[in-house]
Amino acid sequence: MVDFLQVSPKDLLTTMENNENVHAGLVLIIDDEQDICFMLSNIINKKTYTPAAFVHSINEANHWLEHQHPSLIFLDNNLPDGKGVDFIPDLKKMLPDTRVVMITAYDTPTDRRIALENGADEFIGKPFSRQTIYSVVDKFLH
Repeated sequence: MVDFLQVSPKDLLTTMENNENVHAGLVLIIDDEQDICFMLSNIINKKTYTPAAFVHSINEANHWLEHQHPSLIFLDNNLPDGKGVDFIPDLKKMLPDTRVVMITAYDTPTDRRIALENGADEFIGKPFSRQTIYSVVDKFLH
């Protein structure tokens, strides 16, 4: 089941069209942990006018991306249907202008190197701070 943070792609577009102050950057969170999705979306929503959406797997992300083209994606590495690090090249091929931020609890030099080699624009280890997320949002959406 795809969870769009209670915002369907159609409703999200309508909200964006009806609000002249909406920030241009749509954000997608791909993480299988519901708590991380809620926490990260709440942090992001304090910095942007566009609600952050989230899905819980690569398959759900592919479905969501058929309808939306986010400016920024936060991508977990360990998903139920594959490794986020392996999904990065697909994301970059589909959405070359979209920034991809790898978020993972496995913050090792090797994981960091592989993510960046595969096209990640940023790598953040869990747990992360509110300020770290604000910095990424400022860097890529403003």
